[in-house]
Amino acid sequence: MHSAQELVSHIESLASLPSVYLRIQEALDKEDCSMPEVAAIIATDPALTTRLLRVVNSALYGYGGRIDSVNRAVTILGLQNVHDLVLAMSVGNAFSNVQPQHLDMRRFWRCSVMCGLAAREIGRRIESPNPERLLILGLLADIGHLVMYQTVPDLALNAQVEADAGRPLHLCERQIVGCDHAEIGATLMEHWRLPSCFAQIVGAQIDPRMGGHCVAEATVLNLAMHVVSADRHNEDNPQAAARVDPVVWSELGLQPDVFGELRALAELDLVSYVALLFPDGL
Repeated sequence: MHSAQELVSHIESLASLPSVYLRIQEALDKEDCSMPEVAAIIATDPALTTRLLRVVNSALYGYGGRIDSVNRAVTILGLQNVHDLVLAMSVGNAFSNVQPQHLDMRRFWRCSVMCGLAAREIGRRIESPNPERLLILGLLADIGHLVMYQTVPDLALNAQVEADAGRPLHLCERQIVGCDHAEIGATLMEHWRLPSCFAQIVGAQIDPRMGGHCVAEATVLNLAMHVVSADRHNEDNPQAAARVDPVVWSELGLQPDVFGELRALAELDLVSYVALLFPDGL
């Protein structure tokens, strides 16, 4: 049996965030961090600069090509949104050397982006103060599976096979691997020193009641994962919505009949966001 800490430690040399992101993270940790300072760090990486401007000028953000410099992008978006965008654009590179067995990486990242888009749409429905951060959290929600399939691929596959027979996946993982993908994801968030809420929310996505003061965000991730599951298994909307814990609907103040709308809106922007976040293709 394996612990989440053990599995994350085994992948440490393979998966790490790019140095430019780490420098941004370090700057933001300072009380006197300024927008020009963060913009200057981004500008040291021409590829990242190009990607950031491409993202913020895309139709998905609605600025219509008016942002022509990193300084302007940081000023308009704000430090938190810039941090989250750079993190989103960095996460694929962080796992570029990881080649997990039994896992289709193209499908994995597609599902991860869809989870992010679903989480953002749910956030908008419940009038979350920052639905864009929910997009990033959704993108990272399943990252624990990358670690699991890289470090203990046969055990991870066995857990999935059992889950396909009708048992909840996280219970199969705990029994066969020793921990579940949410625990591993939260541990990786801590290892990467992401904002503390990231680990708390990702770790509580299976049981949002464990999310503490982040219970609302963890509940959003829980519902977003159901949207992704329905897409992955080609499940019809009423059937998928019925699988959601009634407590989730109650906590979010939503009704099951919105499930299809959430799914359709997540699918609507999926191709565009995959192209923006993974410009070299999947």
